[in-house]
Amino acid sequence: MVISSVMSEEINIHDYNIKDVVKDMAKSLNVDFDETATECCFRLPEKVGSGYVRAFEFDFGLGVVETDYLLKEELRIALEKGVIHPLKIMFNRQSGFYHKFEDDKEFTEIKRLENSIASSTSKNNHVFRIPADIPICIFSIEINRKLFEEKIESFLNEMDEDLVTLFRDVNGINQFYYKSYYSLEISKFMEEFTQCELTGFMKHVYLEGKVYEILTHQLQQYLDDLKEPQKRTILRKATMESMEEAVAIIEEELDSIENVVDLAKRVGLNQNTLQQGFKQLYKTSVNEYIRNFRIEKAKELLETSTLNITEITYKVGINSRSYFSKLFKKRFGISPKQYLDQSRNKKEDNKSA
Repeated sequence: MVISSVMSEEINIHDYNIKDVVKDMAKSLNVDFDETATECCFRLPEKVGSGYVRAFEFDFGLGVVETDYLLKEELRIALEKGVIHPLKIMFNRQSGFYHKFEDDKEFTEIKRLENSIASSTSKNNHVFRIPADIPICIFSIEINRKLFEEKIESFLNEMDEDLVTLFRDVNGINQFYYKSYYSLEISKFMEEFTQCELTGFMKHVYLEGKVYEILTHQLQQYLDDLKEPQKRTILRKATMESMEEAVAIIEEELDSIENVVDLAKRVGLNQNTLQQGFKQLYKTSVNEYIRNFRIEKAKELLETSTLNITEITYKVGINSRSYFSKLFKKRFGISPKQYLDQSRNKKEDNKSA
């Protein structure tokens, strides 16, 4: 790997052995690195930026490179030609960075919450561009497919053909690139990996298990993405954030919320994706969620405000008092007037007590 920046000379780094990525970078930057039997880590020198680079080595050619740093100058990273590089499964947890194969004219941005599976050839290597002055947080699973073949050999006959083709290419003959938003489950597993407080053998076993969980879910997601959009079942982390934004809009603009199509556009999703996401996450449709939230908010206002029932009806975005009464009674078993009388009587009893 070659790294160049405005501040430094080119730095030659090998990535065939996962820990060598950290060792070579640290030596070239004249900083010490910490190493155990399975891990290697160093912190960036102040002249380059702040943060760290860590590598974790597991059996069968499986490893992880984790970077969390802020650079003072942009870095351009080109992997060494003429060698077989690991299969790279990269997850971007923060600001965007850029990737291309050397023969490509343009870089492709890997945005926040996106992941990429990339396999280079010995003649067309990876090139990365890492921006300065923004937080960079990348979690990359690195797989030496020649060594990993022993791990999966007995399962290849049962695997999907697309995965067999990817993992059987142990000599890096075929270039491969895939990019998508990663799932909520993967995000959770990465958090658990990076926040592990175990030590020694228990830490190593725990982290290795997390890597396999991430890898398993990523391969499932890859196969899910090969389906037609309406047939996909895995909820992406980015989609969930958009749905959380939709929920915030519903709560803040309850009296004037527009239709589902407009709401989906505001959060950057199409209507079907928003509906599917709500059904998966909240077990209901968008309209049902809005209707339920309106009734819950109305109940709260009956308990805590001095507004009358008509005022509350309009405040929660319902234009008909009779329709509001019907929905409220269906939900709570009594009419809004009965509930209001009960609430106010209870307040009077509490005052007198």
